[in-house]
Amino acid sequence: MLAAAATFLAVVVASSLLSGKKTKLPLPPGSFGLPIIGQTLSYHRALNVNAGEDWFRRWMTTYGPVSRLSYFNTPTAILAGASGNKFIFSSAAVTAKTTASMARMIGRRTVQDVVGDEHRRVRALILRFLQPDACKRYVAGMDAEVRRHLDAQWKGRTTVAVMPAMKDLTFDVMCTGLFRLGRDDSENDAIRRVLSTEFQQLVKGISVVPLNLPFTSFSKCLAASRRGRRAVSGIIEERRAKLEKGQSSPADDVVTHMIAEGLPDEDIIDNVMFLMIAAHDTTAALLTFLIRYLDANRDAYEKLVYEQEEIARCKAPDEALSWEDLSKMRYTWAAAQETLRLVPPVFSILRETTDDIEFGGYRIPKGWQLLQPTSTTHWDPKIFPEPGRFDPARFMDTSVVPPFCFIPFGGGPRMCPGNEFARVETLVAVHYIVTRFRWKLAPGCDGSYARFPLPYPSQGFLIDIETRNHQTTNG
Repeated sequence: MLAAAATFLAVVVASSLLSGKKTKLPLPPGSFGLPIIGQTLSYHRALNVNAGEDWFRRWMTTYGPVSRLSYFNTPTAILAGASGNKFIFSSAAVTAKTTASMARMIGRRTVQDVVGDEHRRVRALILRFLQPDACKRYVAGMDAEVRRHLDAQWKGRTTVAVMPAMKDLTFDVMCTGLFRLGRDDSENDAIRRVLSTEFQQLVKGISVVPLNLPFTSFSKCLAASRRGRRAVSGIIEERRAKLEKGQSSPADDVVTHMIAEGLPDEDIIDNVMFLMIAAHDTTAALLTFLIRYLDANRDAYEKLVYEQEEIARCKAPDEALSWEDLSKMRYTWAAAQETLRLVPPVFSILRETTDDIEFGGYRIPKGWQLLQPTSTTHWDPKIFPEPGRFDPARFMDTSVVPPFCFIPFGGGPRMCPGNEFARVETLVAVHYIVTRFRWKLAPGCDGSYARFPLPYPSQGFLIDIETRNHQTTNG
């Protein structure tokens, strides 16, 4: 009897051990490449010549939709496709990841970096100024900024470099809407100019190797970051003084609101730095490439112009656009979404595992990075037939787009909080551009572009412009 019991126990233990071996999943297939370098340089070279889709396609042909590599000297798993997107956006064991260079540029306490209750708190503070009800209040201010910009940088000219112009425009809209740095105050206007100069420089360093040596690009960008942070610190001091004197309200702007809620100054600075990059560079890219695609697709251009002219005809001279006007711009926003599908402002998203995870039959250890390429769904012909074709009709009914296949703004609890702000800003800007001007690609500009760190066209995308002969718009 004792011998039988011992035999039974041995069988149970052996089965348990064998079962354990069976459940220990392998690491994803792939290669870590050369020490330190890994695949970082290869991937960045592809982005610099706009070959990121081809790079991922070759990699996945070799290793499959779940694979491993080394990126910025860190073990990294690629999770491609809609199921990978869903897992990354939904898993509690996955969090945002900021590269070392970006953390040095903007800080480590942004809404993108903090987790748990702290993330929910900071996100709620920011969303108060970015949700649809808040964006309704920005329409008139955006309208004025767009008209001012076009009068200053487009009117009377024959050629415009679109990307630099859109960067100026979106920066001004952000300063007016989110931070209340109005033009009627000379001190605020001076701060705007300082911030604009420094942010144009520091954004170049968000994805470079963080080598802080004299004369390196990173060193110059880091110096710009320090100057930008000092300017933001000055804004905080000014807003705090007004709040204490009862001259302002927490509802006035996002900085004052964060002060009133007791967020530490360093956290406020980090989040302002993050918002300034997120709120103006990404929308500038969207506007630039939308203009590029409309130039190359005359049928879409004519449909969009017709929609905007119908809205303009119902407006009195100098009357600003309204929230109701924006709701009528369905084709325009579909064209913008199609642009985001083809050229998302962020080509790939970086995340990090906070625990061991399992996906697709593989084990991904805690502390690994997750690289999430948008192109694997945005350019999938099974999801978007003829993926290289610009076709706004794909987004006239967004319910037909499968979940987690269109991700320019991310997804889940960490979806970009500024997506509604970007939508409103884009629609207002496009209305005045297409109803005031015609354009075509300037001679000598081939329309090519790089994707690193953000999409940027060669020569800034030069266009020849002419003023529309008939005034169909307000102003």
